[in-house]
Amino acid sequence: MFGRRKRAKDETAGPGGAQVDGTHVDADEEFVDDLDEHDRTYEDGLLLAEIEAQESQPVPPPRPQGPWDAADAPQDEVARIDLGGLLVPVPADTEVRVDVSPEGAVVAATLVQGEGAVQVNAFAAPRSEGIWSEVLDEIAESLRSTGGEAERVDGPHGPELRANVPTPAPDGQGVVMAPARFAGVDGPRWFLRALYTGTAATDAAAAAGLEAAVRNVVVVRGSDPMAVRDALPLRLPLDATQALADVAAEDEDAGDPLALAERGPEITETR
Repeated sequence: MFGRRKRAKDETAGPGGAQVDGTHVDADEEFVDDLDEHDRTYEDGLLLAEIEAQESQPVPPPRPQGPWDAADAPQDEVARIDLGGLLVPVPADTEVRVDVSPEGAVVAATLVQGEGAVQVNAFAAPRSEGIWSEVLDEIAESLRSTGGEAERVDGPHGPELRANVPTPAPDGQGVVMAPARFAGVDGPRWFLRALYTGTAATDAAAAAGLEAAVRNVVVVRGSDPMAVRDALPLRLPLDATQALADVAAEDEDAGDPLALAERGPEITETR
């Protein structure tokens, strides 16, 4: 930290040299502090400021088990559907549905295993900090204000909500309470939300396969600037887009206007 210089040995130096900081120094020279009090205070201040700056640098939340950012995704053999902002795994015995808004925009993907399901989508977040905990509190407040129930707990992905959500009854008469889990993970400039429903919201064994699938999701944030909490842009898989185009072309070429076209890729519309 301090400047040092050599100077000639003075008359008080003993014969044979000396030990300075564990290093032998010849008898004819020694190291001395070359800074006055003002300079030493200045140098110490610079060092302290550097240490504080290093300690204040934001540290991304750890994601040792995924979901992954595109920059640190593992080189594995997992098959994933490319939705643009999300690469969604396709485990065995799992149906993957692309959720589309009434305007035709892809907004999420839903993975279904038996009677359980999880919907995943990703949003932009600040560069310096994660915001899932804050979003979680807002979801809980919104649920309670509409007659639902929400309890914050620690889950497999970190903080999550165990909730009962007011939902229209299947027969259209009245409202029933549907169990749900709102989980999420903060990543670099994004956070991913996972909504577990059906048996995946209440049965740990039924949820295990879907939780593993969520950990294998890869988020492609991209470098474009986005407003915080804006959904990352998604799109239909390229093969699904081509299949829909082929079906449309077959319909145009059909000679019988009443002929039934083959069923194309299934898309669940979110309203």
